[in-house]
Amino acid sequence: MTTMSRSSTLAIFSCIVVLVLNSGGPAMAAEGDLSRKERVKVGLLLDSNATMGRIASSYINTALSDFYEAHPSYRTRLSLHFRNPQNDVVLVASAALDLMQNEEVHAIIGPAYSSQAKFVIDLGIKAQVPIISFSATSPSLSPTQSRYFVRTAYDDCSQVKAIAALIQAFGWREIVPIYEDTDYGNGLIPYLTDAFQNIDTRVPYRSAIHPTAQDIDILKELNKVMTMPTRVFLVHMTATLGSRLFVLANEAGMLNEESVWIVTDGLSSLLDPVGSTAMSSMQGVVGVRPYVPMSKRLKKFMEKQLNTSPGISTFNGTETVNLFSLWAYDTIWALAKVAEKQWTSSDQLRYVRPSTNRKMAALNFSDTGTSEMGPKLLQGIINLSFHGLSGLFEMVHGQLQPSGFEIINVLGNEEKIIGYWTSKHGLSKTLSNRTEENREYYSTSMDDLKPILWPGKTQKEPKGWVMPPLKDTKMKISVPFKTGFSEFFKIHWDQRTGVPSYSGFSYDMFIAVMDALPFYMPYEIVPFMNASRQSAGTYDEMLYQIKLQKVDIVVGDVIVVANRSNYVDFTLPYSESGVSMVVAIKDDERRNMWIFLRPLSWALWLTIGLSFVLTSLIVCFLEGRHQNEDFGGSRSEQLSTSLWFSFSTLVFAHREKVVNNRTRLVLAVWIFLLLIITQSYTASLASLLTVEQLQPQYVDVQELVRKHYHVGYQKGSYVREFLVRDLGFDESRLIPLNSAEEYHEALSNGIGNGGVAAIYEETPFIKLFLGKYCNKYMMVGPRYRNDGFAFAFPRGSPLVAYFSRAILNVTQDKTKMNEIERKNHLRQSSSCQGEESNQGGATISSHNLSLGVGSFSGLFIITGIVAVLAVLAELVKGFRTKHSLRKGIEWKNSKVVPLTSIGQGDPKTGPANTTLSAV
Repeated sequence: MTTMSRSSTLAIFSCIVVLVLNSGGPAMAAEGDLSRKERVKVGLLLDSNATMGRIASSYINTALSDFYEAHPSYRTRLSLHFRNPQNDVVLVASAALDLMQNEEVHAIIGPAYSSQAKFVIDLGIKAQVPIISFSATSPSLSPTQSRYFVRTAYDDCSQVKAIAALIQAFGWREIVPIYEDTDYGNGLIPYLTDAFQNIDTRVPYRSAIHPTAQDIDILKELNKVMTMPTRVFLVHMTATLGSRLFVLANEAGMLNEESVWIVTDGLSSLLDPVGSTAMSSMQGVVGVRPYVPMSKRLKKFMEKQLNTSPGISTFNGTETVNLFSLWAYDTIWALAKVAEKQWTSSDQLRYVRPSTNRKMAALNFSDTGTSEMGPKLLQGIINLSFHGLSGLFEMVHGQLQPSGFEIINVLGNEEKIIGYWTSKHGLSKTLSNRTEENREYYSTSMDDLKPILWPGKTQKEPKGWVMPPLKDTKMKISVPFKTGFSEFFKIHWDQRTGVPSYSGFSYDMFIAVMDALPFYMPYEIVPFMNASRQSAGTYDEMLYQIKLQKVDIVVGDVIVVANRSNYVDFTLPYSESGVSMVVAIKDDERRNMWIFLRPLSWALWLTIGLSFVLTSLIVCFLEGRHQNEDFGGSRSEQLSTSLWFSFSTLVFAHREKVVNNRTRLVLAVWIFLLLIITQSYTASLASLLTVEQLQPQYVDVQELVRKHYHVGYQKGSYVREFLVRDLGFDESRLIPLNSAEEYHEALSNGIGNGGVAAIYEETPFIKLFLGKYCNKYMMVGPRYRNDGFAFAFPRGSPLVAYFSRAILNVTQDKTKMNEIERKNHLRQSSSCQGEESNQGGATISSHNLSLGVGSFSGLFIITGIVAVLAVLAELVKGFRTKHSLRKGIEWKNSKVVPLTSIGQGDPKTGPANTTLSAV
């Protein structure tokens, strides 16, 4: 940094230079006789009262000396004519006109500021004199639009992408530009706004400060900015105004751990000249400035300057020379090269004037004359290419183009380089490694930067956004005071100090969301309890404190419910939820002596029994018609034989023979039916005996309501109103409970011992409860959905959107969510994982494990139809046989002789055969 002694030495040295320049001679004579050299007059417009003007003048003088020392045989010499217009646009225009009319210069270097250059450029066009500026970097000045304007510097627009990449790397979504209210400051703002829009960063406010503003005016503007939540500031100013701004901002306490300050190259390239007071006020500031490669020539030059001129500081050391001085040095070399190349005769070094007077006693804007050498100098400098102190000196569209930018961090009295930016690769920690690896990607990651020490001497990345100071206190956050289910929220009290600490799933989610917010929000936690450290009321009453403006936010296991949204706004839920019923599991059915009857329902058992009887009767009927001896005997014997036969077919142990084909058909279908039922029975019984079947004691909500059973719920929860209003429970039958242990005790006691038949609870609490008692209880019945756990804010709060986006970022990070759940023991043990299917909310029926008639109705129908058809066929056959016999008898009777005549016989043959008559 420049000290007072160095500054004084430099000022005296500059005054000597000014006197020499004003005398009309060159800035410094080179070796040899200058009278033999052709002088090319060049105007120099610099404010010697400004720091940059004094240092630039010194570098210009050094450049002239070095150039002609290196080229003593050149035929031309630059003759600099100095004017000190100070910081005044009118004086700058007058000085430029004076240089053109009275000194007949062929080029003008300057002016220093963009606001001063506009009118001078118009004069240059009129006189055909190139206006060459190494410091007028505003985009409002375009060499493509003004032919005689040459910018031997970088356009301010070239740094816009580097600044946008830096903003994008840290994810800041809002930024406030603080800029100089001049052409220099205003010209860059539209380009910055467009670049920020491309990376989804808003500009909620623009702070413009005029260079003539008093300190009180600057403080008023800073106070206005402080009332806004955005804490990312981009300062685009010259060194004079910028140094004042940072001193005042630091005194106002604005350079703290909550804020981010970024400076453009207008300040970052001039940090050394701003002075030690301003530098001490800029600790933690991040800047973007053009990258200047440390060439051998530049290193040698700096060593020479350090030895000969103590006022000139080193480069890339503890002190940094400003880039504008290097551009000023290269501008002189470029102009001297072009002058030598373009000069052919002395006739070129004159002005063409319409007036007869060569010099004007008074300035005349309408009669500047035209330079014959000016257009040649313009064309020569545009086509020139060489390596100067600042790097490659080559015009592209009338101005220099940067190879990259440095990202710096102000630490103490130095600027630490924390990274680089190039248009090809984006951000990187070094330039050489990225070039050697030849990586084909563009980086906008903060990992590609070295560690940064932010304002407030912290390495923690600022959020860049804070709650505006609408109150004197921090944001008040109310949390529930719970005695049970501490896995979700718990308050720990230090027995020695009485200071509370917090833990639980909801609290960890809140901390994770706070870390994901794009801003910093100061807060204090206020437990919702009374003086005796007991809960001060229900969750609804806690949420209503927001409407009463007693608290700002409610954090905890708070469920989003429609009626609550009438007085608060909820964020997006961070956990799914719903209300379900938990009941006890019945005793193990495997110990039941009648378990062998369980595989089939009672209706099926009855149907099978009736089928056995009907099949017996049908077999008895069909076989009896064919005189089957195995089914012979008395009626009772025939019936018992048929019953035994039908039952013996169950195990294929029947010995009776079947002679009727219709009986065989009926038995074939019947045996197939028995085979299917037997196999199904075997499988179902095996399942009952080998697999543990968990059956709930109650599954029907209406049964609980109808029988007026006691039902439990969590104390303070909205579930009480839900049970009464939506499910129709009697309020007197509801029992409040506090913890999982109380749930276990109430369900274990049952309805006969002062317990409850079921507990209605939100799904997260049920899963936690079943994780401890999964073998004794289960979740049954329908699941009544709600929106889950969320944070509550006042109606219309702008924080809801920020918190909701942060919740999405956290919940979609599976690794982080698993870590939070494991930390709070919300993961079920492996022994309970099999109960997941019973926790989905499906209704479980106590009869759904027994096979019913419906499972075999098709087979029973087929068996019945075959049996009926067989009986009908047998009856039809019997009817036809009987009818045929009757007809035969009648026919025979018509052919029989009376017995009396048969008995008498023929007189000749004797009596007839009695056997025939008997027949």
